[in-house]
Amino acid sequence: MTTRGVEGVYVETHSWGKTAKFLESLGFKVDFVTEHGSGMLKHDEGPYFVVSEVPEERAPQAQFVLRVADAATFKPDPIVEVVSEFEPTHWGTQRMVVRDPDGREWSIEAPLAS
Repeated sequence: MTTRGVEGVYVETHSWGKTAKFLESLGFKVDFVTEHGSGMLKHDEGPYFVVSEVPEERAPQAQFVLRVADAATFKPDPIVEVVSEFEPTHWGTQRMVVRDPDGREWSIEAPLAS
C-alpha cells in the first residue's frame, strides 16, 4: 500500500503570529489556535499547515505529513528507514516517522484503529 499524498506540513517557528500572518497573506485561514503558540491553518484546497513556536535557541524545522488509509495494512518498502512505528497521537491519529536518504524525517499518519 502506498500513501495518499501530502496531508499537511508541520512547521516550527520563532513567532507563531508572524508565521500565521504570512500564511494568511497567501490565502490560508486559521482553523484553530492553542494556548501554547501553535495552531493549524487551512486553504480551500491542498495540505494544511500546523505551526508551532520553538525557543529562539532551537533552529526551526519543517516536516511533511503523508496520509495512509490504514496503519495495519501499510508496509513501507525496505528502502524506507522506519524511525518509529505507528503510535497514537494526542490529536487523534496514529503516526509513524520515517527517514529519507538525506536524513530528513517524514510523518505518516493514519486514522486511529476502530
